[in-house]
Amino acid sequence: MTWPAAIHAFRAYMLLERSLSTNTIEAYLNDVQRFVQYLDMVKPEHGPLGVGQTEVEQFIFWVNGLGLEGSSQARLISGLRAFYKFLMVEDLIDDDPTEMLESPRLRRKIPEVLSYREIQSMLDVIDLSQPNGPRNRAIIEVLYACGLRVSELVNMRMTNLFLDIGFVKVLGKNDKERLVPIGPEAVKYLRIYLENVRTLAPKIKKDDENIAFLNRRGGRLSRVMVFLIVKELAEMAGVKKNISPHTFRHSFATHLVEGGADLKAVQDMLGHESIITTEIYTHLDSEYLKETIYMFHPRMKF
Repeated sequence: MTWPAAIHAFRAYMLLERSLSTNTIEAYLNDVQRFVQYLDMVKPEHGPLGVGQTEVEQFIFWVNGLGLEGSSQARLISGLRAFYKFLMVEDLIDDDPTEMLESPRLRRKIPEVLSYREIQSMLDVIDLSQPNGPRNRAIIEVLYACGLRVSELVNMRMTNLFLDIGFVKVLGKNDKERLVPIGPEAVKYLRIYLENVRTLAPKIKKDDENIAFLNRRGGRLSRVMVFLIVKELAEMAGVKKNISPHTFRHSFATHLVEGGADLKAVQDMLGHESIITTEIYTHLDSEYLKETIYMFHPRMKF
């Protein structure tokens, strides 16, 4: 089997049998292609079925020498593992050359989080008398109230809004649905936008009649547009942090956990597959840590 044939079959397997997203498929294919490029340089005679553990380990060693970050190396290993698992499933190989590979230990980064005061300052600079003011206010309110991903926000459907009972049905990753509570302030500004602004929108595009948030041309907002809205409001409010729409999701989760919310409940609202992902929000504010050590450590008392 040649590399092009193996990669073509791998793509079909991920699409048809695994139902993976387009982004995931492309990422895995890029990882395999990088491995093929390496083999072309050092061992061009090796086809996909002739690779052993030694070749894979040498590739990872070579990648490490390029200075790639641990996260990039881990993703490469993940892509290769998926490829050779596919070959095993198809009974094309008897031994998995990636089985003994160890992923690099990754240092978990604490995401940037906005304080409640910073979020309020961004809301305060929105001019509701401007054409896009009510929409932008509703966007920020919903992002923070529900902890949505930006893709979930731009694809939010009118028929999935149950505002009378305070819930929103969200279509998350891999088309998994979840119910998320929505607070009264977010409901208030969402209703203002939907009832007084969206109804005046120009002819709505054919596939977007059920989409909640629209641009001035009657189509759904792009992810980039939401990013620009957030950046502009942060600048107007004097918020110096490097933020994006996802920052409101981090802030939503962090504020809940710091307020004493159950971690499993936060996991369900965020739509995380694993609670390990949610546990990053259990970090404590550095000022609180400093205050604690000054109060209780015997060497800090004067």
